[in-house]
Amino acid sequence: MAKKNEYSGAEKLAILEELKTGGGTLVEVAHKYNLHKKTLRAWRHQYELYGMEGLEIRIKNNRYSPELKLQAVQDYLSGKYSQYELIDTYKIASRTQLRSWIAKYNSHSSFKSVNEGASAMTKGRSTTWQE
Repeated sequence: MAKKNEYSGAEKLAILEELKTGGGTLVEVAHKYNLHKKTLRAWRHQYELYGMEGLEIRIKNNRYSPELKLQAVQDYLSGKYSQYELIDTYKIASRTQLRSWIAKYNSHSSFKSVNEGASAMTKGRSTTWQE
């Protein structure tokens, strides 16, 4: 299988165009480029949802507000929507991300983001040589 991010956005688009124009079946095109067929399906879905931007290599992670996380989890737990529908609706990066929010919600953890810019270490108390 290909390494992660081995293909640029333009290369991914060319592979999808080959698949679309009948350059082979999903399995044949996947084999030709040493990809898994699920990877091609994911690329196609990302392209349909986000356009060319969906195929580009992301440099930084997406940030989601606590309100969006809570709404997505509540919509899922209501049973009205599948995980796939919710990641498309809320433009969440993956099902894994949504599942981690659901697990946090079910364990009664907070969705609040970590204190941004805060020091990771706290200052300990001063000690003397006699201690």
